[in-house]
Amino acid sequence: MKLVMKFGGSSLADGRGIRRVAEIIKRYSSEHTCIVVVSALMGVTDRLIGLMALAQEGDKKGVDLGMKELIIKHEDAVKEAMIDREKLIDALDSVQPSFEELGRLLNAMTVLREGTPRTKDRILSFGEALSCLLLYHTLSDMGVKAQSFMGGDAGIVTDENFGEASPLMEVTRMKTSANLTPLLNTGITPVVAGFTGVTQHGDVTTLGRGGSDYTATILGFSLDVDEVWIWSDVDGIMTCDPKLVSSAKLIPELSFAEALEMATFGIKQFHPRALEPSIRASIPLRIRNTFNESNPGTLISGAPKAGHGIVKAVALVKDVGMITVSGAGMAGRPGTAARVFDVLGRENVNVLMISQSASEASITFLVRKNALYKAVSDLEIALLGRGVIDNVAFEDDVSIVAAIGAGMKGTPGVAAKIFQAVAKKGVNIRMIAQGSSELNISFVVAQEDGQAAVQAIHEAFNL
Repeated sequence: MKLVMKFGGSSLADGRGIRRVAEIIKRYSSEHTCIVVVSALMGVTDRLIGLMALAQEGDKKGVDLGMKELIIKHEDAVKEAMIDREKLIDALDSVQPSFEELGRLLNAMTVLREGTPRTKDRILSFGEALSCLLLYHTLSDMGVKAQSFMGGDAGIVTDENFGEASPLMEVTRMKTSANLTPLLNTGITPVVAGFTGVTQHGDVTTLGRGGSDYTATILGFSLDVDEVWIWSDVDGIMTCDPKLVSSAKLIPELSFAEALEMATFGIKQFHPRALEPSIRASIPLRIRNTFNESNPGTLISGAPKAGHGIVKAVALVKDVGMITVSGAGMAGRPGTAARVFDVLGRENVNVLMISQSASEASITFLVRKNALYKAVSDLEIALLGRGVIDNVAFEDDVSIVAAIGAGMKGTPGVAAKIFQAVAKKGVNIRMIAQGSSELNISFVVAQEDGQAAVQAIHEAFNL
C-alpha cells in the first residue's frame, strides 16, 4: 500500500516525540511505500510569528533572545532524539545554515521595521524546514533510508498569494511525480516539509495555517496513494469536543461531505482545504493518534451513509459576531444581498452563516469576532444613507451550534427533536440555517448557552 503520513506539531513536541514518530515511520515503511509530511515542532510557528512582530517593532534585543531560544529548542530536541554521536554532529551542522539565514532575514526586518508577504512566508517556512531536517537525521540514525525536501523541492508549485497560496495542481502533480517516484521505487522515504511550496519563479510560499494537512493530501493526489494518514495527539474525530461533553465518543467512519461540514465548523483534526484533493481523487483520509497507535482512528471516505446514525456530531463555534442589515428598501430589490457581501468580500471578511427573512427586509449573518467591528464599520460607510439599508445592528456575544450527520437527510422530525432538546435546557435560539444538502442544522445562541445546547443535542441523540 502507498501511504502519505503527516505528523503535526503535537506529535513533534520534543526529542522523544521525534524519536516516536521515526519509529512509526520505520515500522510502516518496512511494509508499505511511505511519503512523510511534517509540521513545525510544537509552538515554533507561533514563535516565528512573534519574532516577526518584534522585528517590525525594531526590537533587536527581543529578536536575538527569541532566536537563541529557537536554536536551543531544536538542538535540545535532536540531541534527545538521536543516539549515534557522529550522526548527531552532522544533524547539528545541517541546521546551522537555516538558523543563519533566518537570523539575517529577521535582522533585515528589524532595520526596516517592515516585512513583505514574500519575506514573511520565507521566515515562516523555517519551522517546517527545521523539523524536516531533524526527523530526516533521526530516521538515518535508526537505519531508515530517507531524504528531506522543502515543499517546493518536492514539486509543490503554487500561485503568488503569499500567506495562503493555492497549489497549481497539474504542474505540482507532474513535478512531484518526477521528483519523488524514483526515490519511492528504490525504497527511499521522502520527508517533506509541510505548509510550504514555491511559485513558478521560485519564491517560497505558505499554504496558510493548518497547511501541512493540505500538503499531505496534495501529495496524495499527485502520487496516486491509497490513503492519507493524519497523525496527531487525539484518537480521531469525536462526536463533540470532550471539553464540552465528557462522554464524547470516537466516530469510526465519516463521509467526505460530513467531514467537510465538521471541518468548516471548527473540528481541529484537519484543515478544511485538505479535503479538496482527497475528494477529487477519492483518496481515503484517516485521522490517527501518534500516542495510541493501536487505535485505528477515524476513516473519512466516500459518499454519506444515512444508516449510521441520524446525527453523528455536534460542533460549537465560539468567538463569532452576528450582524443584521435591514431596511424597508431591501424588499423586492435585486442585488441588495450582492452589495452587502461585496463590501465584506473586498475587505476579506469571511461569512460563516447566512439567513434572510421571508419579507426580504433584513439579512443576518455571522462573522469571526476579530472581524466584526471592521465589518460593521465598512457596511455602514458603504451602504447607509443610500435609500436601501436603514440600519446595521450587531451582537458580539453569540456562538454557532451545528448538528451534523448524513442521517438527517430525508428523516422527518430531526429539527424538531434538536430544538425541543435545546428548549428543555432553557436555551433561546437566535437564528437558524440549514443547507440544501441536509447534512447539518446550524443555529445561533448566546455565547453563555453554547455548551448547554451542545450537551442537550448530544444527549437527545445518544451520541
